[in-house]
Amino acid sequence: MRRITIFLIILAVILGIIGFWFYQRNIFSKEVLKLEILGPSEVTIGQEIEYLVKYKNTGQITLEEAKLIFEYPENSLPTEGENLRIEKTLGDIYPGKEETISFKGRIFGKEDEVKVAKAWLNFRPKNLKAFFESSTTLTSQIKSVPLTFEFDLGSRAESGREIKFSLNYFSNCDFPLSNLGIKIEYPSGFEFLESRPKGLDKTEWSLPLLNKTEGGRIEIGGKLIGELFEQKIFKASLGIWKENQYILLKEARKGVEIIKPSIYISYQINGSANYVASLGDLLYYEIFFRNIGDSPFENLFLAVQLEGESFDLETLRVDVGEFRKGENTILWDSRVLPKLRFLEAGEEGKVEFWVKLKTDLPISSDKDKNPRIKAKITLGQVKEEFVTKINSKLIITQRGVFSDSVFQNSGPIPPRVGQTTTYTISWQVKNYYNDLKNVKVKANLPSQVRLTGLMKPGDARLTFDQNSREIVWEIGDLNWGTGVLTQAPELAFQIAFTPSPDQRGQAPTLISEAKISGEDTWAESEIQAMAPGINTTLLDDQIVSEQQGIVQ
Repeated sequence: MRRITIFLIILAVILGIIGFWFYQRNIFSKEVLKLEILGPSEVTIGQEIEYLVKYKNTGQITLEEAKLIFEYPENSLPTEGENLRIEKTLGDIYPGKEETISFKGRIFGKEDEVKVAKAWLNFRPKNLKAFFESSTTLTSQIKSVPLTFEFDLGSRAESGREIKFSLNYFSNCDFPLSNLGIKIEYPSGFEFLESRPKGLDKTEWSLPLLNKTEGGRIEIGGKLIGELFEQKIFKASLGIWKENQYILLKEARKGVEIIKPSIYISYQINGSANYVASLGDLLYYEIFFRNIGDSPFENLFLAVQLEGESFDLETLRVDVGEFRKGENTILWDSRVLPKLRFLEAGEEGKVEFWVKLKTDLPISSDKDKNPRIKAKITLGQVKEEFVTKINSKLIITQRGVFSDSVFQNSGPIPPRVGQTTTYTISWQVKNYYNDLKNVKVKANLPSQVRLTGLMKPGDARLTFDQNSREIVWEIGDLNWGTGVLTQAPELAFQIAFTPSPDQRGQAPTLISEAKISGEDTWAESEIQAMAPGINTTLLDDQIVSEQQGIVQ
């Protein structure tokens, strides 16, 4: 009986030890080590991003022989080295120890593609032989691919005729892009004839290093054969080669309809086929029509319908032709235009008219965003529609005051030679119709004027170049309707002016005219506006008289 009792006691101890070991193992695998990756949820290709791998020992036991493995997302470019998988020996992780390790790199891929960063941490709890592993991931989505890539290709073509088109590319990526390539997939019935520059073959081109704001084009010529009204789809991709792998960045596609040879219509506004209009412009339209068939046309009828709230139709002028105001349409027939009476094969005719755009447009809802005007042209059985985009309207207001509640200005009024007077300069911005990017305001300070360092808001991106005396406010993106439908961006900053002896009896300039500029994402153009400079007479300050602005 005694032997049985001893055996049972020993067995219970052994089972207890085994159970405790399994219990401890379960705790370590689930609770001891906290591991996470901190980083952006949305990224732009080429932009350097930072992953922070954070770990902490939340238990009471030292974790020994710890090793961290970090894996960059697929198609990344690490800032240091080339390996996407990095191992770091961490040594012992004592109870309560917390540390963060940084990994920097750049991600490449196409828009909306999801990229996953991964991390593993292997360790062995002290006094145990078993190794444990914690793992975590971070998912980021590519939200911006700052590359323009598109076909410049007509939407219609005649079967059997030679066509020429181009693939245009442009980079607004901060990081220089190398090893770029373009691939194109032609529709059935297309016969490649030539390209400029020459490609690696008929479907692939290698591109030179592409810095920010640089671009180019691939020009291609060939013949397209198909059935009448058949749709032919051209496809192309822009990518980057990395370790013999083609990483897709941008795609483009364009459909071309096979048409019967007839009349080719083109147009120009103010001498340009790609004119971008601004409110208040006087537009000089030239509509060209050419017989590209084999037979002449007789007794044609030409109509141009103008569509868009921006047209000021009261200003429309046409030398020949009839304007029907209720239909917003200009008409020409064979009675007023000889070329419409008889248009021989290969002959070209032209009509022209003038019309102004309104100087202002109401803005209240999404329908007012991205304004454009259209000219819908009908000539015989041929119809064309030409769209002209309109630039946004950008306004900058610059004010200068002494009596201001934002900052406590001080100093003599009128200003005195050798003595310092402080003033408040404020900028306010309005953007009307289109989204803008890279918006900035620039002005210059005279040598007798300096910044005091006070500004509101305090986190505004305001810089000053001591050599050029240029002050720059980096606004960045500016949505349509900002300052009109929503709060206007505003910056106030304090300057200090110490007049020199040669300025006595004058009203010196405190700050030059302010110039605001930005890139119109709709019109694909750069727009700008100006605000006049400010001198010591302070026309915006109701308390300070003009005479009090004269230096004493």
